[in-house]
Amino acid sequence: MNIDRRRLIVAAGASAIAAPFVSRAQAQSPQILRLSHTDTPVGSRQQAAELFAKKVAEYTGNAFNVQVFHSGQVANDPKAIEQLQLGGLDFTVSATGSYAPHVRGLNLTAMPFLVDTYEQGWKLYDESKALKFQLDQLPAKGLRALSTWEAGFRSFTTKEPLGSPADAKGKRMRVFPNDMIRWIMEAIGFVPVVLPVTEVYLAIQQGTVIGQENPTDTIYSLRFYEVAPHITLTRHVYSPLPMTISEITWKRLDSKTQEAVTKAAADAAKHSRQLVRADEDKQLAEMTAKGAKVAKPAIAPFREAVRPVYDKARETFGIGIVDGMLADCEAIRRSNPA
Repeated sequence: MNIDRRRLIVAAGASAIAAPFVSRAQAQSPQILRLSHTDTPVGSRQQAAELFAKKVAEYTGNAFNVQVFHSGQVANDPKAIEQLQLGGLDFTVSATGSYAPHVRGLNLTAMPFLVDTYEQGWKLYDESKALKFQLDQLPAKGLRALSTWEAGFRSFTTKEPLGSPADAKGKRMRVFPNDMIRWIMEAIGFVPVVLPVTEVYLAIQQGTVIGQENPTDTIYSLRFYEVAPHITLTRHVYSPLPMTISEITWKRLDSKTQEAVTKAAADAAKHSRQLVRADEDKQLAEMTAKGAKVAKPAIAPFREAVRPVYDKARETFGIGIVDGMLADCEAIRRSNPA
């Protein structure tokens, strides 16, 4: 047998030995991770979630596949957080105040008028030591913050015009279950009514409440302007969306996968921030074209109305923790003027 023929036989034998191993590796199914949120299929959260899923697959070499469930298909915000704690879900994305029942100090992020611009808000969530202290307590509660996605500034949609706090007196306003938001609504003059976001459209339609307050992106994606056409841009609370992973899931991942998931979450956060800020004016214009009436009221009366909220926060959470957060925000506003 000549040398070339012998080499060919040896190479073929090696391929035959290697082939079953390669085939088994390629046939191995990726591990499934589940992400739940309450935004619609056209909302910014869904778009960022889809990017996150794509990046997780990319950074883990397709070892993990993130399945995204939108519109509260699996759970509303409080239930999704509960499922993360139990390990029934792997990820969720919700307003910071939604996590406050588990880490009470996170209520402070919903204090009124902390920042005036997106850039100031990003500085707050990326650099504030006071806020980091609160977020660092989440793992002990079964959750871990990976990044902060964007939602924007909370404003009102109501059935009737809302020109000043006088127009709010005694009227029922939907809120999500958060003490600070409830205090703000009461200070303005509303009667707060706690409802899951998935029930709000029907509640306004049926007259259970006269409106709700949420960022523009949420107002647009959930079409609240259809049943409460008066959009009043008070921008009373900056309301971004921490993305969290179940601590059970996190501890199950090896260090390389943890790094990959964290990197994917950061990519999704950057995309979310750019998307929401860029789309805000476009969304308002589209809602106006569909019959919404957008108003920018004088903000001073609203700022004055909510002043007691800061004192209530100090009484509830302590002067030091509240003033620490307010000091961080003041420094951020000075260094990044609107």
